[in-house]
Amino acid sequence: MLVNGREVPGPLFDFGLLMFHNAKLLLQNQSGPFFYLSKVESYMEARLWSQIFFWTEKKLSMPTGCIKATVLIECVLASFEMEEILYELKEHSAGLNCGIWDYSASFVNKFGHRTDFLLPDRSKYVDMEKRFLHSYMDLLVQTCHRRGALATGGMAALLLKLLEIKAGVDGFMVYDMDLIEPMQKLFKLHSHGQNQLMQLREDITVTAEDLLIMPAGGVTLYGLRYNIAVGVLFIEAWLSGRGHFFYLGKVEDSATAEISRSQVWQWIRHQVRLEDDGTVVTRALVSSLAEDLMEDLKLAIHCQTSSDQQRLMTAVAMFLEIVQKNDFPEFLTTYLNLDHTFLSSQSQHENGQTDTVPKARL
Repeated sequence: MLVNGREVPGPLFDFGLLMFHNAKLLLQNQSGPFFYLSKVESYMEARLWSQIFFWTEKKLSMPTGCIKATVLIECVLASFEMEEILYELKEHSAGLNCGIWDYSASFVNKFGHRTDFLLPDRSKYVDMEKRFLHSYMDLLVQTCHRRGALATGGMAALLLKLLEIKAGVDGFMVYDMDLIEPMQKLFKLHSHGQNQLMQLREDITVTAEDLLIMPAGGVTLYGLRYNIAVGVLFIEAWLSGRGHFFYLGKVEDSATAEISRSQVWQWIRHQVRLEDDGTVVTRALVSSLAEDLMEDLKLAIHCQTSSDQQRLMTAVAMFLEIVQKNDFPEFLTTYLNLDHTFLSSQSQHENGQTDTVPKARL
């Protein structure tokens, strides 16, 4: 979107539209303009958002501090600046949030070229009980509660919710409004009061080593196939205008797609060997497995028309392009929005051309 001939960053454009059209209406209905800030890496970004919030409140003659934002700590760099991020947002802060898969993927994003940051199979070796992840959550809760700020957990399975409550979180993010009531009941059952701000977590000390140590483990064929499937199916859902989907009984979204494609890229780069039989993970192996998965993927999306098949084949080609690149594409959704393969695919769909499949580029 261009304003006065200049391209406007998407978050600022969306923020401006919502504030101009809806902010006062939200306040009148005992709610407010509440946001979550994702992909924040530094307190300097939080400072910028705070300045934007102050300017907007003044411009629209709204009460100072009525805009609230929860910052998702989903980048390893931000985990070292949580105190500073809360400080910069001050009266605009609605706390911090944990996101296990985006956070895990950020290790590949920032350190994926290093063998000492090789992330093992997430389906077998990565969960919230691992040292680097439970330390991250413990530190987030401790940091928030020291400052009287709320700490929230992410969108995850029931077992993880219980671990988050035990760690001291004050609530959860949900992807479906129907989950609000059962999550509230779960929270009341396993905690005391409306939040857990009184849990200051003074019993823990988290070090840099705690935050940066990778869990032990290798890579399985099942995990590789699963990551390929999730990555492809997310792109197919994205091309269909959907942000999440169900696969093998689990809800998958941009976060699980990020960790899936990140791991495949890293395993190819470091040519890891599968635990199953010692096979080296290569570009050729990933391409072969993607082809082998086609029938399963067709069933997963209920593929019925030539357009469905074209979209799936486009998703496969795009996934292979992303994981086979020499340089790691920083964010999957940004790449899908800006890359010419996505744009050409959309153009083909609009023009009814479904007989060609974009080829992966290295």
